[in-house]
Amino acid sequence: MATNEQKTKRTWTGVVTSDKMDKTAVVQVTRSFKHAEFHKFLKSTNKFKIHDENNEAKEGDVVEFYEGRPMSKTKYMYLARVIKNHSAK
Repeated sequence: MATNEQKTKRTWTGVVTSDKMDKTAVVQVTRSFKHAEFHKFLKSTNKFKIHDENNEAKEGDVVEFYEGRPMSKTKYMYLARVIKNHSAK
């Protein structure tokens, strides 16, 4: 039963909408999909609270994050890396 294979973690990419909390950032993920019956493209957005240990993510940054063990009632995502800084254009 014991294998050395490590389960790959699911990652998401999103834009930071708030960084006002200590060690936490709110990230908005937008996805688009085609409706099954009406064949129209729709947009859906989700907001996640991510754990940012070093307060690296700033508002407007594009970040990559993954799911892990729960830190609190609503926070169970962890920052993997900052892809693009909002200030650096």
